[in-house]
Amino acid sequence: MKNLKNIKILYIDDEQFIREDAVEYLSFYCDNVYEANDGLDGLEKYKELKPDIIITDIKMPKLNGIEMIKEIRKSDKNTKIVIATAFLETSYLLEAIELGLIKYLVKPIMEDALLPVLESCTDDIIQKSSIFNIYGGYKFDILNQTLFLNKEQIALTKKELHFLELLIKNSKRAVKYDEFSNYVWDGYMTEDSLRAIVRELRKKISKQSIKNISGIGYQINLIG
Repeated sequence: MKNLKNIKILYIDDEQFIREDAVEYLSFYCDNVYEANDGLDGLEKYKELKPDIIITDIKMPKLNGIEMIKEIRKSDKNTKIVIATAFLETSYLLEAIELGLIKYLVKPIMEDALLPVLESCTDDIIQKSSIFNIYGGYKFDILNQTLFLNKEQIALTKKELHFLELLIKNSKRAVKYDEFSNYVWDGYMTEDSLRAIVRELRKKISKQSIKNISGIGYQINLIG
């Protein structure tokens, strides 16, 4: 389980005792465990922290787990999401499958059930988060969120980092304007702010590294 050390996990549950107990347990394996007390809080923490794995209850106040996941999936198809709930209901299970969830676990969650799920998530994250080669000789380590040219690290702002991360996670296609709006600007993007971040990133890497797909969005130019 050593690979979990650098993985970010967000645990969401409105029951304080269950949440605190889970966070304490997960912290034994992972150095980056965060918590949220309902779906709305979970959505805000997701936007702030960009976790690798989300473990969430379904029935919560303010915003239930399914609705929260739907919001996340509008711009993020890759974050690993595990549902942990005491209510094994067919309607929720069907929605969970459609939302691309990793696992549906029934509470109380036992260690022998959770650890294999975390191991599977972590192995997949590490496999997919190897260093990406960007046109022009640049390398982006998506796991550690760092950009390099040769051995020199290139400084990125928070928005530039999230913008580049979204492009790389969806490198096989053009990322749409509304996806940038939701993922980078939390839904409040202007055309000027989008152009500005593209312009600044092209200065830091290269003009050819980010392709403008007319009328759709942008796509990253990866090598290999």
